[in-house]
Amino acid sequence: QVQLVESGGGLVQPGGSLRLSCAASGSIVNIGAMGWYRQAPGRQRDLVATITSGGSANYADSVKGRFTISRDNAKNTVYLQMNSLKPEDTAVYYCNTDRVVIAGPRVRYDLWGQGTQVTVSS
Repeated sequence: QVQLVESGGGLVQPGGSLRLSCAASGSIVNIGAMGWYRQAPGRQRDLVATITSGGSANYADSVKGRFTISRDNAKNTVYLQMNSLKPEDTAVYYCNTDRVVIAGPRVRYDLWGQGTQVTVSS
């Protein structure tokens, strides 16, 4: 059983910062690319940022220069540092990985966390 568990969401004022974490648990051998997506009420789930196992990052235009994605492969964890937050950043943020190799070996594809709410409001 492999799980992704997000944490770090909450309520913050415009211009503030939050740091999200997503930890993968289980008998993990290797994790592929990891990413953050978000979904606001009534809207589709959109890409925020992704990072490869080697550390190459990609960002949505709307968050470039404000958000930073990083990962700690030893801890099987990916982070999202969010600065200069805006009300339009309000959404449920989901962690994703495209591939996890677990003991066996077996491979699990396209795993999602349960989501963490981020609300930006004064």
